[in-house]
Amino acid sequence: MKIIIINGPNLNLLGLREPNVYGCQSFDSYFESLINQYKNIELIYFQSNIEGEIINYLHEFGFSADGIILNAGGYTHTSVAIGDAVKAIKTPVVEVHISNIYDREEFRRTSMISAGMKGIITGFGLDSYRLAIEGLLK
Repeated sequence: MKIIIINGPNLNLLGLREPNVYGCQSFDSYFESLINQYKNIELIYFQSNIEGEIINYLHEFGFSADGIILNAGGYTHTSVAIGDAVKAIKTPVVEVHISNIYDREEFRRTSMISAGMKGIITGFGLDSYRLAIEGLLK
C-alpha cells in the first residue's frame, strides 16, 4: 500500500511557526514516527509553498497511489485549481488540518477543496495525519 502526504505553504515551518497553534514538533520528526508506526505502508512525503507543484504532485500520484493525505494550508481557502485537481484524480484524498479551522478566523471556515475529498480531519494536531492514514486503511 502506498500513501502520499502532501503539505502546502508554510508547513515546512512546523515546529517553529506559531507553536501555540501548530505545536513544537517539526513535520520531518513526526513523519519519521509515522514511518516507524506503519512499516507495511509505503509513505511518501512532499511539501511545497507553490500551488502548481502541489497540483502536479496530485496528478503524478492521483492514479497510482492507494491514498493521498492533503494539508493544502492557506490554499485550502483560495485554490479552485487544487480543488479541481482533487476531483480529477481517482485516488481517494483526505483533507487534513492541524488546527481546528472552525475555531479560527472566519475565512478559514471555507474550503475550496473539500468537495472532492473522501473525508476531512481537523483540529487534532499532527495526529490528524495518523487519523487520516487510519481512515484510508478502512
